[in-house]
Amino acid sequence: MAVRLRRGAALTRRALLKTATASAALTAIGGIARPSPSFAPDRVQITHGVQSGDVSADSGVVWARADRPARMLVEVATTDSFRDISSAVFVDALPESDFTAKALLENLPPGQSIFYRVSFQDLSSAVFGEAQVGHFRTPPNRRRSVSFVWSGDTMGQGWGIDTARGGMRTYATMRANRPDFFIHCGDNIYADCPIPAEKPLPDGSTWHSLVTEEKSKPAETLADYRGNYKYNLLDDNLRAFNAAVPTFALWDNHEVMETWWPGEELPQEPLGEKNALMFAARARRAFHDFLPIRETMAEPGRIYRKISHGPLLDVFMLDMRSYRGPDGPHTDRILKPDDYLLGPQQVAWLKRELAHSRATWKVIAADTALGYVVNTTGIAHADGPRGRGLEIADLLSFVKHAGIRNTLWITADLHYTAAHYYDPNRAVFQDFEPFWEFVSGPLHAGTWTPVALERTFGPEVVFANACSAAQGNNLAPCYGLQFFGHVAIDGATETLTVTLKDVADRALWSKTFEPAPAAVAQMTMRL
Repeated sequence: MAVRLRRGAALTRRALLKTATASAALTAIGGIARPSPSFAPDRVQITHGVQSGDVSADSGVVWARADRPARMLVEVATTDSFRDISSAVFVDALPESDFTAKALLENLPPGQSIFYRVSFQDLSSAVFGEAQVGHFRTPPNRRRSVSFVWSGDTMGQGWGIDTARGGMRTYATMRANRPDFFIHCGDNIYADCPIPAEKPLPDGSTWHSLVTEEKSKPAETLADYRGNYKYNLLDDNLRAFNAAVPTFALWDNHEVMETWWPGEELPQEPLGEKNALMFAARARRAFHDFLPIRETMAEPGRIYRKISHGPLLDVFMLDMRSYRGPDGPHTDRILKPDDYLLGPQQVAWLKRELAHSRATWKVIAADTALGYVVNTTGIAHADGPRGRGLEIADLLSFVKHAGIRNTLWITADLHYTAAHYYDPNRAVFQDFEPFWEFVSGPLHAGTWTPVALERTFGPEVVFANACSAAQGNNLAPCYGLQFFGHVAIDGATETLTVTLKDVADRALWSKTFEPAPAAVAQMTMRL
């Protein structure tokens, strides 16, 4: 159901935004029954806050979950007073979706603050529960400065929510940056990593985590996978962030299990399943149930997509898991299904959308670094790319010969932050233009030492901040090596600045890039 807003409605950005745990009494509209301002535990409740995502110039997705069968009401306004509501959306929240509901709000005005108010109507009594409020801003249809943050790797390696240590503090830091949106580059959950109640720390103290039944073991059932998302949403910082900043989410391996690929044969345990596809199907359903991602009828459950954010930016969200092969053996240089990373259909889509993009900057969001996912040995093949490298080589060559400029890659997964510069002058395969790839994470997981990159495409590690050899892998979040990236595009000059930051909001490394004209092959840096 489309939502139409009055164009030119009064705009306010007062700092009245409610956190995800706040409630507000609703005002009467169209004769709909409303709850009293006092808390009524017998009324339907919003269990895990509100969130928005996949915001474009005229639309966005809003999500919430009820505690019983209910009908979600989303009211939309361009002021936080909600005096200018002109329409609303109703969506059912049923047991089949674990009482989650998503609404696609359409026909929104561009370049506006959008305030949405969510409440649920009990299907048995028809009475509404109390509401929660969220906010996002639609991109403009003209040049205007834009900023976003990105990271990944949430709740990994057994480091759960320790409320005494502030919970997932990186979400609070990112929220303080007031970005237009957030890109989660995968590992939204760690379905295969249980959360113990306690973990010892090197200094002799103890990490104390909240625990739930679903997070006490590796995920097996659909309820287990859904329980991983519910566990994350116990964190105050995440719920407050979700209410204030829209999320663009993609997935990686830990949404399902470690190093999975479609068709992978499994041991007879757990639950006697013989193939990773059964677990992937459950994980995909939970992913779509609990995140504000757009749905497509072309391929239900599809994750890769393009989100346009005004004339300065297009974001291309990739899926490096759903279509991959087992990677090998690499006996020749012919691309075969076993070598797929993105798969032919996704590669064709990405080429087509990149070629058609008229945005100044084209950001490609991946779930891991190219130099790592192609071959984890760090050794280049002397005769050129093999295996998954063939698919990447074809894509990079296409970008060069199609004259596509101003692309950059962002990712997470490595559990540290880094800036990689891919240069054909250092590469075995040289038919591509130089490009940058930026890594940042984890959001709330163990931090790792640096990994070796495969050298076929000539990556140079220009900057990295990671665990030292003495610290080892899986350093706890309380030691401060939790990272995110910040991108700012200036509306007047169209320059793009990338800044790599830590949980304390310290700028660790930064570069500014000038947009290259059509005849120039390489981004030039302005120090």
